[in-house]
Amino acid sequence: MTVGPARPLLAAFLAIALAGCGGIAPTDDGLPVTDPTLPQATARPTIVPIPGHEVYGFLPYWEMDDTIVDHVGATDLTTLALFSVTHQRSGELDDGQHGYRAIAGPIGRDLIRVAHDRGQRVELVYTSFGAGKNRQFYTEPDAQARWIEVLVDLVDELGFDGVNVDVEALPVEHVLDFGAFVGRLRAALRARLPDAQVSVATQANELGAGMAAAAAVAGADRIFLMGYDYHWAGSNPGASAPIDRLDGEPRDLVWSLDLYAALGVPVDRTILGLPLYGMTWPVIGPGVGSPSTGRGDAWVPRRNLGTLADPSIEPVLEPIESVEFYAVPMPGVASTSPGSGASPGSTASPGSAASPGSSPEPPGWNAVYFDSPRSLTPKLLLADERGLAGAGFWAIGYERGLPGYTELIATFHAGKLRGP
Repeated sequence: MTVGPARPLLAAFLAIALAGCGGIAPTDDGLPVTDPTLPQATARPTIVPIPGHEVYGFLPYWEMDDTIVDHVGATDLTTLALFSVTHQRSGELDDGQHGYRAIAGPIGRDLIRVAHDRGQRVELVYTSFGAGKNRQFYTEPDAQARWIEVLVDLVDELGFDGVNVDVEALPVEHVLDFGAFVGRLRAALRARLPDAQVSVATQANELGAGMAAAAAVAGADRIFLMGYDYHWAGSNPGASAPIDRLDGEPRDLVWSLDLYAALGVPVDRTILGLPLYGMTWPVIGPGVGSPSTGRGDAWVPRRNLGTLADPSIEPVLEPIESVEFYAVPMPGVASTSPGSGASPGSTASPGSAASPGSSPEPPGWNAVYFDSPRSLTPKLLLADERGLAGAGFWAIGYERGLPGYTELIATFHAGKLRGP
């Protein structure tokens, strides 16, 4: 489907909708910076369709190890998206990239086979990150045309069922060019493979919503709303995917869904993307919402199995943002009982004397916010409430070795998920 006569109307609409995007510059992490002066989106009244229960799972190349094929085989997905390949400036494949080598290698081919054996679709993820790279690419039609040829050949050769387009840090002036590219890619794919589909992954802010709207007009079959990174490494601590906000900021999952709806992104083609990871920050105290003392970092459940199995650590569900939370003393900082002679968090033994004139070191904590099956359940129910095509996850593999996630995915896919 081409943009055709709808392009001028969409251009005018997006110009208004994206007027505030200048205040949402990507950080070093490629994540949005909150601008509290922007108004909250209001969705237009619409008839909510019957919800779908598709499950879209991204699988990054760094999770493609010896156990991932069995894990994917036991996970009830409708679409598996193998992440990722990218292009060189000329539009040729960057075949030295780790993602391409993993996907085209034995494990990638086994993943495609196992998914197809289960009746699942498999999409090849195309990524292009960075304002400079995207500005160059979307001003060079020959490079775009060549890359479309390469992608179609890769899909055909490796046995994929379509392509997911994940473009991040796109300059605002190229939103319509992005939409046109999506339309040309879809037309080329379907000319070779009539049942092929094209999906896009778009961020949860104004720019992402504009890209989603442009892609939808161009015929994108699915829009994966990346409903995470509302709190990020450089922000104050909190849930990656909050339903509501403890800090009073308006941006949360509901806000983003309203924004997408207000821009006319079809709900029956929208997938609500949710995180299977968390974030950790150094903070001044052990309570929920305690301010950070430095930058945060990603926290992956399967890399912390020992911590989660420790009986002394009991995550609690914070119900407003719907996120699991726990805090532990920083390494080398020991908490002590009252009256022991050392301040909480002091590394000095009880009764030891500090040097004259010195002050006790303040306590330090690491706070972890992450999503579990119980925190994800209300968010999956939100996808049902909005009549979306389904839900999805970044990233399959992060939850390996932990109970409940696989069962939650299967229950959602079966349409049997119920609230507490």
